[in-house]
Amino acid sequence: MKTGVIINPGSGRGNGKGQKLADALQNRANLSLHVLQNFSELELAVRKCASEGVEDLYISSGDGTIQAILSLIIESKNFTKFPRIGVLPHGTTNLTAIDLGLKLRGANAEAKFITVQTPAKFKTRSTIHVLNPRGGSSRHGLTMGAGAAAVATRLTQTDFNDMGRKGQLAAARMMAGAMYKALTTKADRHDMSRIDRPHHMLISANGIEQAKGDHLMFIATTLEKQFFNTRPFWGGKRGAIRASAFPYPVPNLLRWTLPLMYGSENRKVPQGAISFSGDGFEIICAETYVMDGEFFDGPIVGPLKVKVGPAFEFIVG
Repeated sequence: MKTGVIINPGSGRGNGKGQKLADALQNRANLSLHVLQNFSELELAVRKCASEGVEDLYISSGDGTIQAILSLIIESKNFTKFPRIGVLPHGTTNLTAIDLGLKLRGANAEAKFITVQTPAKFKTRSTIHVLNPRGGSSRHGLTMGAGAAAVATRLTQTDFNDMGRKGQLAAARMMAGAMYKALTTKADRHDMSRIDRPHHMLISANGIEQAKGDHLMFIATTLEKQFFNTRPFWGGKRGAIRASAFPYPVPNLLRWTLPLMYGSENRKVPQGAISFSGDGFEIICAETYVMDGEFFDGPIVGPLKVKVGPAFEFIVG
């Protein structure tokens, strides 16, 4: 099989992991290696992988670059068959890698796996296709959110990642601070600095209204696990996309956080919390959405339309 590697050395706030891998892969035979000096080179790198017949494509980057590559593969239609994807978690948070990442120790082990070893373990995951974001270019990713999900992602990036704190530790510190504030200070729906504030949403699926009114957060994904291996979905899986909305006012955090994040499919949930699954949904939220760490706005008029997208096979071991 022809193997391709796309490395974004700028991912992870320049943590050096991508460059170390690039150095370890230099002069390897039968390898289509692309080290991005500028993100604008990404489209050309994907197109070249397609023209060279790449069948296994390894991505050294964060979640945003993975989303961009999956979108280019799908939208360009340059590949006769989608390549298998290997995710190397070299970004700052790497939520996609929690479910789909290759867990190898260091650049030399990664280079050996890519060039010598035969992949033997795989997971298939569908993408989430956002049809009509503002600006017109559709998106294909793996996890999207609204409300507190978008607010928390931005705060993690600006208040922790930009200060050198990375990975799930940064998300943990951000969430711990938000929970402490929610537990110790009175809620204020008008305080835009708080994560625990309301976001007005209207969510429907298959023509049926799922949620309406003020909510804390909405999240939808095709992954099996989220940060800290949480599974904030319940009620049974009947489609590739699983989605949940969490109510505002915020329920008792000490009582409900663990059941909502780690409970069974039949878990007990607070009033106003909803979870559903299927092949698509529509959502209206006046604020910014987030997908795999990248932000976008919904259409000016009407709902944001989302459906299940093409599936990829991910190399996981």
